[in-house]
Amino acid sequence: MEKWVVYSKRADFKAIGEKFGIDQVTARVLRNRDLIEEDEIRLFLNGGLQDLYDPHLLKDAKKLCSLLLEKIDKQAKIRVIGDYDIDGVMSSFLLKKALLRIGADVDVVIPDRIVDGYGLNQKLIEQAKEDGVDVILTCDNGIAALKEIALAKSLGMMVLVTDHHEIPFTEKDGTRAECESMADAVVNPHQSACAYPNKNLCGAGVVWKVICILYEMKQIPMEEAYDFLENVAFATVGDIMSLTGENRILVKEGIKRIHHTKNIGMKALIAQCGLEESKIDAFHFGFVLGPCINASGRLDTAKRALELFLCSNQREAIAIADELVALNEERKAMTLRGVEEAKRMCEEEGAKEDSVIVLYLPDVHESVAGIIAGRIREYLHKPAFILTDAAEGIKGSGRSITAYSMYEELCKCQDLLTKFGGHPMAAGLSLKKENVEALRRRLNEQCTLKSEDFEPKIYIDVPMPMDYVTKELVLELQLLAPFGKDNERPVFADKDLKVSRMWVMGKNKNVLKLSLITAENMPVSGIYYGDIEAFLDYYRNKFGRIEVEHALHGMENNLRLSVIYQPAINSYRGNESLQFEIRSFR
Repeated sequence: MEKWVVYSKRADFKAIGEKFGIDQVTARVLRNRDLIEEDEIRLFLNGGLQDLYDPHLLKDAKKLCSLLLEKIDKQAKIRVIGDYDIDGVMSSFLLKKALLRIGADVDVVIPDRIVDGYGLNQKLIEQAKEDGVDVILTCDNGIAALKEIALAKSLGMMVLVTDHHEIPFTEKDGTRAECESMADAVVNPHQSACAYPNKNLCGAGVVWKVICILYEMKQIPMEEAYDFLENVAFATVGDIMSLTGENRILVKEGIKRIHHTKNIGMKALIAQCGLEESKIDAFHFGFVLGPCINASGRLDTAKRALELFLCSNQREAIAIADELVALNEERKAMTLRGVEEAKRMCEEEGAKEDSVIVLYLPDVHESVAGIIAGRIREYLHKPAFILTDAAEGIKGSGRSITAYSMYEELCKCQDLLTKFGGHPMAAGLSLKKENVEALRRRLNEQCTLKSEDFEPKIYIDVPMPMDYVTKELVLELQLLAPFGKDNERPVFADKDLKVSRMWVMGKNKNVLKLSLITAENMPVSGIYYGDIEAFLDYYRNKFGRIEVEHALHGMENNLRLSVIYQPAINSYRGNESLQFEIRSFR
C-alpha cells in the first residue's frame, strides 16, 4: 500500500488567510504547492492574460516571424510538419489557421506514426522538395532532427523549428554541450541561451507565442490570438505539462473560452463524448476529449483529428468526431490486452525485479506502447519501457517516475539506439532488435535509484476531520483549479470513522457508497470508485468477515476507517450535499 505523507511546510496560515480572504486550509494547500511570496499567491489566485510573459523573450521568435513574413510576402510555399499526438495536432491547427489568416500559401503534413515515426525524416524532406516547398516549419518536433534539417538545407529549403522537447546534447568529461542545429531559426524555451521564464510550455504554447508576434507584426487584433487559447489549454493538459505559473493561466483562460467555443469540430467532439460545453474542465481535456484525438494518431491517421478542427461543415464534423470516439474505444481494448500481457511478464518472468522495466511485447500495436508503459509504471512504481516490432526494427515508449529522468538516461545509451527523444518523464525510442537486451542491461547498470524512490507515496495536504468541511470550503478550493500535473487536486485525511452502512451500487456494481460517522458523531456520505473487492478484503482481514457483512447490511459493527479523501458537492435532483470521495484507506 502507499505510504501516507503529511506535508509539513510551514507558514503563517492565519495571516495568509486574512490577507487573501481565504480559509487557513486553502492557505496551507497553497503553501504545499510551494507558493510563498504574496505576489506568487496573488498570481495563482487572480492571474490573467495581463500576467502572461512577453513572447519576444523567446530566443529566435522574432527572427522566425520576420523570416516567415518575408517568405509569405513572396508567396513562397510553406509546409508545416507537426506530430500525431494532441499537442502536435493542436500546434498544426494553430499554424494552419494563423498563416492562412496572414495570407500564406501553407499546407500541413502530420507524419504517420507507423510509416514515418516521430518528427522529420528523410522521406518527408525529399517529398517537400519534390512538392516545391520553400519553407519547412516544424511544430512539436524538430529539435532533435539534426541530420534531417541538414538535408533540407542542402536541398535549398529554409527550416524554421518550433518545439518544446529537450535539447540534444553531448557530454564529455562531465561537461554538456548542446548539439547545434542548422535550422534558420529555432524557438524552444529549453535552449540555454533562451531567456523565456516558462520552460514548461507545450508545443502548442510555443506556437501560440509565435502567432502573437506574427499578429502583432501584421497588426491583427490580439483578441483573434486569444481565440486560440482553448487549443493551447487542450494541448497543455493533453501533453501532461505542469499546471503552474503561466501554464495555469493559459489553461484557465482556455477553459473559459471552450465554454463558448466557436469551433465546429470542438463542438462536435464535446457532443459526441456526451459532455456539455459549459462544464468542460481540465479533467475532460486529459481523460475524455484528449484520448479521442490521440487515438486517431495511434490507430488511423492524425490527419482526421486535424480535419475535425479545420472543418466548416457541421454534419462532416459530427461524422469525424463519431469516428474518433469509436477509435478511442478500440484503443482502450487493445491497451487492456497489452497491459495484461505486460503484467504477466512482470510476475511470471521476473521482469519486475529490475529497477528499470524494459519489456519486449512483439504483438503489441506500437501506438499503445506508451499507454501500457504508463500503466506498468503505476503498477510497479518504476520507470517502464515497452518495446514492440515495427516496420524498421524495434520501437518503444517509456514512462518514468519523478526521481528518474528518462531522456537523460537514454542520452547515455545513444550508441544502442537509432533514434530517441522526449522529456524527463516520457520518451520514445527506436533500436535494432539485437540491442534490446543490451539496452535493458545498460539502463539497469547505470540506474542510481534507491529503494525509497520506488515506494508510492500519497501526500496529504491537511489532516482534516470531515466535520470541518463545508460547502463554502469546497467551493473555495475550486479557486485552485485547474488541477493537473504539479497542481493536483487537494487531498485530506481523517481517522476513526465508524461505518453505519455501506453498499455496492452502479450499473456495473463498481461504486461503493458509505454512510459514515465521524469522531464527533456527525453523519457524512462517502464514496469509493476503486477496487471494491480489495477494499472489502482489507477490512475483512483487519476486523473479520462478520464485521464487514454487518456493515454491508446496515447492522452495528466494529469497523473503524482511516481514509484519505477529497470533498465534493453532490447534486441530485436539485438538492446539493457534501460527499467525500475516498482515495486511499487504512
